[in-house]
Amino acid sequence: MRLTTKGRFAVTAMIDLAMHAQERAVKLNAISQRRQISLSYLEQLFAKLRRAGLVESVRGPGGGYVLARPPEQINIAEIIFAAEDRLDATLCSGKANCERGQACLTHQLWENLNRTINDYLSGITLAGLLDEQQQHHEHTISITHIH
Repeated sequence: MRLTTKGRFAVTAMIDLAMHAQERAVKLNAISQRRQISLSYLEQLFAKLRRAGLVESVRGPGGGYVLARPPEQINIAEIIFAAEDRLDATLCSGKANCERGQACLTHQLWENLNRTINDYLSGITLAGLLDEQQQHHEHTISITHIH
């Protein structure tokens, strides 16, 4: 499985953007500071996210980035695929030529894993992750007030 920091950071940055872009565009340096992700790395990621139609750039004073669609219409698979280009558990990149030009004995296993992961990530939206984050935050606050 090749889920690299590109995919992980892209999801993290998109959640941050969704949390903070409700009132105005978000500058990448703000995300960089909040999430401890290099600004130049974020610039590369957001170029890919923009090409994939997931974010839009806003120019001028108060400029930055906003989501291109509502968070309930953006799923995690889209974000990872935009950043990673491909999320693949096979050694042959899905070409089925891993063993002397033929599919290896476990090719179908890894292809099925790819489908399962894609289905799982496609079923999770930014809005769903935002809700989880909010619930976790509220739970943490209530626990600290009890002690």
